[in-house]
Amino acid sequence: MNAPVKPSAGIDAFLNLEEIVAELRKLRAASQKRRYREGRLPELPSREAMKSIVDGLVAALYPRHFGPPELTVDCTDGFLRYTLSATLRSLREQVRRELDLHSAHPESGHDEHDRQALEIVKQFAASLPGLRALLDTDIHAAFHGDPAAKSLDEVVFCYPGVSAMIRHRLAHQLYLLGATMLARIIAEASHSATAIDIHPGARIGEGFFIDHGTGVVIGETAVIGRNVRLYQAVTLGAKRFEKAAGGGLVKGQPRHPTVEDDVVIYAGATILGRITIGRGSTIGGSVWLTHSVPPGSNITQARELSDSFDDGGGI
Repeated sequence: MNAPVKPSAGIDAFLNLEEIVAELRKLRAASQKRRYREGRLPELPSREAMKSIVDGLVAALYPRHFGPPELTVDCTDGFLRYTLSATLRSLREQVRRELDLHSAHPESGHDEHDRQALEIVKQFAASLPGLRALLDTDIHAAFHGDPAAKSLDEVVFCYPGVSAMIRHRLAHQLYLLGATMLARIIAEASHSATAIDIHPGARIGEGFFIDHGTGVVIGETAVIGRNVRLYQAVTLGAKRFEKAAGGGLVKGQPRHPTVEDDVVIYAGATILGRITIGRGSTIGGSVWLTHSVPPGSNITQARELSDSFDDGGGI
C-alpha cells in the first residue's frame, strides 16, 4: 500500500500546479477577450465591499438593532454620520466601477463616471429617510399579520421576510438609479441568507409582508400593491420568454404578475405571466394561476368530486 503524500516543497510539482495555472490563464484570457473591448481589464465591483456597504446601511437604518452593542441614544447621531460617510464613499467607488464596466471607453470616461457615481450616491443617500419610513410599514404589517409576533423588535431581529425587504428596498433604489449590477449583488446575497428571491426590479408597495418566506420568488417586472401578504413558496413568475428575430431572448418586457392592493397569496401558489390579481383577492395554497382574476376573487384548488351510481348509472 502506498504511503500518503505529505505536504512538502515538491507538492506543487506532484500536483502539476504550473500546468494547471497555465491552462487556467489561457481560459481566462480567452474569456476576457470575448467579454471586454480592446482587451481591457476593468475593475469589477466587489461582492465583499457590497456586503460591508449593506451591513453599514442596515445599521444606519436601524442602529439600535444592528449597530454596535454599546451604542447609546446620545451617540447614535454620531454613529450614523460616521457610518454613512464611510459607507457612501465605498458605494461611490462600487458605482463608478459598474459604470466603467459597461462603458465603451472606460479610460477616457473615468472622471465622468466618478461624477455620475457621486450624483447617484447623492440621490441614493437622500432616499434613505423615505426608505426607512417605507420599511416601517413592512415591519408593522408583519407584526399585525402574524399572531406569533410578540413585539416589533422581534420582527426586526428575527423575521426573514423583513430582512429580505430591507435589502430589497435598498437594492430597488439602486436599480432605479441605474446601478443594476450592484442591486443584483445585494439581492443575491439576501437570497442566500433568507431563501427569499426578489429581483431588485420588482415594484412593491407599502405594508408588504412575507410570512415564513422560504422559497418565495418575485420576478423583475412584478408589480405589487399596498398591504399584500405572501406565504412561503409563492412564485410570481413569467409564463414564457419571447424571442427576438436572432433567437435571443427579448429583455425588459413586462412578463410577471401585477398584484393589486390587499391581496393574500397562500403557500405554494404559482402565478405566472403578465396577469392581474384584482384588489382584495385571496389565492389559495398550491394554486396554479395563469389568467387574471377580478377584484374580490377567492381562488382555490378544485375540490375532489365523489359521486355514487346505482342500478348501472354512469355507464
